[in-house]
Amino acid sequence: MGRKVAITGVGQTKTKLKRKDVNYAELMGEAARLAIEDAGLAIDDIDAVVCSSSIEFFEGINEPEMFATDFTFGVMKPHFRIQTGGTVGASTGIAGWYLASSGMYNNVLVISGDKLNETSVQKGLSLVYSATMGRDFAAGAPSAVACQTRAYMDRAPLAKLEHLARIGTQMRKNALKNPHATLKLPQISEEMMMNMAWLSTPLKLLDSCPTSDAACAMVLQSEEYADKNNRPKAWVQAVSTVAEGVNTINRDWSIPEALRKAAKTVYKETGITNPMEDIDVIEIYDAFSSQHMIWLESLGLCEDGRAAIDLIDSGVTRMDGKLPVNPSGGVLSNNSIGGSAMIRQAEIALQIMGRAGERQVKDAEIGLAHGWGGAIQFHTLMVMSKEKEIQKSFENRKARKGRKV
Repeated sequence: MGRKVAITGVGQTKTKLKRKDVNYAELMGEAARLAIEDAGLAIDDIDAVVCSSSIEFFEGINEPEMFATDFTFGVMKPHFRIQTGGTVGASTGIAGWYLASSGMYNNVLVISGDKLNETSVQKGLSLVYSATMGRDFAAGAPSAVACQTRAYMDRAPLAKLEHLARIGTQMRKNALKNPHATLKLPQISEEMMMNMAWLSTPLKLLDSCPTSDAACAMVLQSEEYADKNNRPKAWVQAVSTVAEGVNTINRDWSIPEALRKAAKTVYKETGITNPMEDIDVIEIYDAFSSQHMIWLESLGLCEDGRAAIDLIDSGVTRMDGKLPVNPSGGVLSNNSIGGSAMIRQAEIALQIMGRAGERQVKDAEIGLAHGWGGAIQFHTLMVMSKEKEIQKSFENRKARKGRKV
């Protein structure tokens, strides 16, 4: 069994639709420096670096992690790159966890991000697939997810366009309290969402995420080193990465088997038997509003087809609800692709540390971070807790909230 690992430092860049003040390497360096400083470490304390981005088309150069090496402090150190599409940020965080848990390294810096304003995002997303095996659905992310949404709404008649508007409005209101969110719309309302132009039916313009220039970094420390660090920390208790086959026969995009398997894995490893009762806060990769219902059902928070009523209409996922989802505003409010899935992990870490500012969920002990990518087939999960032993966090929650363990 590997060593315990904690996240002790988090760095998120200043985020805009277009960061013209920095190039890609400088953007990544900004996040890296912030995370190291946040962990209370010096650059020389870092003994391994994992530096990643999404598809190289977005930066317009080959091997962008090599371009950024000087800025991400990887010179003359073990330096790794992960590439898993939209999940790359989460996969990078998970790779850092494996490196620290294995005993190979003690202080691991992980960074992931993209500068999406430097290329055509939808063209890139359409060209990454195999010309002979995958091009049939590669019409950009909005069209693919529109198909996913239509399939979901067909089998879940309780879900209406009004629910998409409710979700999109909720996320943009959460984003108003997040200094790192790109898209801030104080005037947002469900009526405004419903009156938006069509993007790709049944999705409207604000049912989709923006494109951002952003990077995120974290410092993961092995147990021995994390115990000596007196800063607040988030202990990583379980991780899972699962991918479905792109061309699996009868594959249903609205029923993500990979996410369901990942959820079963992390729940079993952590002793979570009822996620609605056992988890305090969740960050999901919601590039589109409809994916809230699909992802949350697959995480076991309600029965299939009932998310619209049991979670959205009931207010369960609001900041004042039983299980807040995306206090940060989610990917619907900030999407650099390369950084997006790691930001989900970073935001949960901040919640567990009690350092999430105005978006803080009260008494957050146990959190779950999700990542999504590929041709709707990659899924990642990471469970974190305030206490090194998650059972202690369960006990704290029971004592404070009267919930069953």
